Amino acid sequence: MIAATLPNNALVACYLVSTVCFIVALKALSSPRRARWGNLIGIGGMVVAVGITAVDSHAGPHGIIPIGMTVGLVIAVPTARLVRMTAMPQLVAVFNGVGGAAAALVSILTFLRVQLGHPSSLHLLEILLGLAIGATSFAGSMVAFAKLQEVMTGRPITYPCQHLVNAALGLGIIGVGVWVIADPHLAGMVIVAVLSLSLGAGICLPVGGADTPVLISLLNSLTGLAVAADGFALNNLVLVVAGTLVGTSGALLTKMMSDAMGRSLPNIILGGLPEAGSTKELSGGSRTVRSADAADIGTLLAYSRRVMIVPGYGLAVAQAQHTVVELAKLLEGRGVEVAYAIHPVAGRMPGHMNVLLAEADVPYEALDELDDANTKFPAADVSLVVGANDVVNPAARSDPASPLYGMPILDVDRSANVVFLKRSMRPGFSGVDNALLYDPKTVLLFGDAKDSLTKLVAAVRAA
Repeated sequence: MIAATLPNNALVACYLVSTVCFIVALKALSSPRRARWGNLIGIGGMVVAVGITAVDSHAGPHGIIPIGMTVGLVIAVPTARLVRMTAMPQLVAVFNGVGGAAAALVSILTFLRVQLGHPSSLHLLEILLGLAIGATSFAGSMVAFAKLQEVMTGRPITYPCQHLVNAALGLGIIGVGVWVIADPHLAGMVIVAVLSLSLGAGICLPVGGADTPVLISLLNSLTGLAVAADGFALNNLVLVVAGTLVGTSGALLTKMMSDAMGRSLPNIILGGLPEAGSTKELSGGSRTVRSADAADIGTLLAYSRRVMIVPGYGLAVAQAQHTVVELAKLLEGRGVEVAYAIHPVAGRMPGHMNVLLAEADVPYEALDELDDANTKFPAADVSLVVGANDVVNPAARSDPASPLYGMPILDVDRSANVVFLKRSMRPGFSGVDNALLYDPKTVLLFGDAKDSLTKLVAAVRAA
C-alpha cells in the first residue's frame, strides 16, 4: 500500500479541526441536555483524526491500521451493545485499562524506533512517562475490574508495610528511568514496565469497593496523561490535546468525587474503608426493624404529596429502572410530586445513576443532585430508597466513630417517612451497617428491587 503524502499545513489544519471537536464535545458533555450532541461531535473529531492518520506518510506501516481498526470493531461493538447496565462499570474499567496498555505499548515501540538514533533526554523522558503511567493505569484498571466483577473481594486488601512497598516501587521506577535516560536499553524499559504494573496493582488493592467510582475516575485521568505523554513523544498534536483533556477532566472529576465523599484522595488511595464486621454491629441487642407488605406501602405512596426516589446500585442489579419510572409516572398521574435524588458516588462508576435513569427516559429536570435534593427531603412525605445504602447512612453525619463520617450524604432521614427496598439486612458495599434501617420512621420491603417495585405499581393502581 502506497502511503499518501499530505502537505504539513493541511495535516496540522486537520488535526486542529479534530482538536476543536474534542474541546467542544467535552464542553457539551458537561450538560445532559447537550451530551448527545457532544458525543456526536467527539465522534466526528475522532473520525477526522483517524482518517488523517491513516493517510499520513509519517504514520508508519499503513496496513496495520485497518487491521487494528477491524479487530477493535469486532470486539468493541458487540461488547458495548450486549453489556448489561450492571456490568457497565466493569466495561469502563476494561476499556480504560486497554487505553493505558495501548499507551504503554506505543511508548515501547517508539523507544525501539528511536533507540539507535541517540534520542534526547527529553524525548526519552516523554517515552518513559507514557510507559510508566500507561502500565500503572492498565494494572490498576484490571484490579478495579476484578473487584467490580467479584473475581476478587471488593474489600480493601492490605498487607504489612504495603505503603513502603508502593513507595519503593515508585522510587524504583524513577531510578531505572534515570538509568534508561543515561544509557538507553530495552532491559531498562522492561523493568520500568514491570515495576509500573506492580505499582498500579499495589495502589488499587487497598481501595475498598465503596471507593471504586473515585478509583475509576483516577485511572481514567492517568490513561489520559499517558496518551498525552505519547503525543509529545510522537510529536502528535491531537494526542497531546486529547490526552490532556482526558487527564485534566478526569483529575477534576476525581477531586469532585473525593469531596462528595468528604475524604481526601490520599485517604481513599492509602486508606480504604474497614472490612465488613470491623465496625460495631447495630443490629444487636434490642434493635429491630419494621417491615410491611407492598399493599400498605403502595397506599402510603399513593396518598403522599411529595415523594423522593433515591436510586442505588441495587436498582441497577435488578434492572428495575423502567419499573421505578413506571411507578413515578403512576404517582404523578395521581397528583404526587416526584423527584429523584442522585448522590455523586451512588453506583459503581461516576454518573452511574444518571446513565441508568437516562436509559429509562427520565427527564433531566427530575434529577436532583446532592445539595438540591437535601433541601427537598424535609418537605417529602416519603423517601423511597431503591438499592442505595452508604449514601443515605446518617452515621456519616452524626457518628465520629463511623468510617463514613464526614461523607456528605442524602438527608433521607429528614423525610416524614422512609421506605427501604432491600434484599436483606446485609450492609452496603462499604461493609458499614446503616442506622437508618432502625429508625422508627423507616419501613422495609424485602425482596428483589424489580419484583418489589412491580408490586408497588400494582398496589398504587389499586389504592
